[in-house]
Order: sequence, then C-alpha cells, then structure tokens
Amino acid sequence: MTEDAGRRGGLDERAVLLVAGLADLAVSTAGSVLGTVRGLFRRSDAAELATAAERDLMARGRLVMDRYTAAPPPHLEVLARHAMARKAADDV
Repeated sequence: MTEDAGRRGGLDERAVLLVAGLADLAVSTAGSVLGTVRGLFRRSDAAELATAAERDLMARGRLVMDRYTAAPPPHLEVLARHAMARKAADDV
C-alpha cells in the first residue's frame, strides 16, 4: 500500500499511465467493444464501473510503462558485483 501510494505521481504521470493502459487494452482486446459500451450505459452502477475501469487502466498502464521503460542494470556494474562476490568467497 505504501509503495503504491509512493508511486502515485502527478497529473502527467497519471495521464501517461492511462494512455498506456488504454493502448494495451486496445491491442489485447479488439473485439466487441461497442456492445460492451452499450451495456455499460444501461447499468445503474456505471460510476462504480468507471472507477474500477480507471483503476484497471492505471494498473495496465503501470505494467506497460514498467515493461518498456525499465532500463537493464549497467553491464559493468553487474560484472563488478560478480567479481567482488567471487573475491569475497575466495577470501573466506
């Protein structure tokens, strides 16, 4: 909960996450959108569904952004850590 609260950024980050979530949703679910939307407009709990949809899209957006923007660890730093671990193991 605290990590989630700490990761909530400003309006810009929320907008980027929502757009990324929408793009991922559009790619993964291309069929029967119109029928689903018509059904949503007829429901009495549309506000709750919209809130749940926003949370879902934010989560999808966060996953997409983490998947495509996470930088791999620096190669030389990984090698240095392995060398230090090996040296520490040899010293023991």
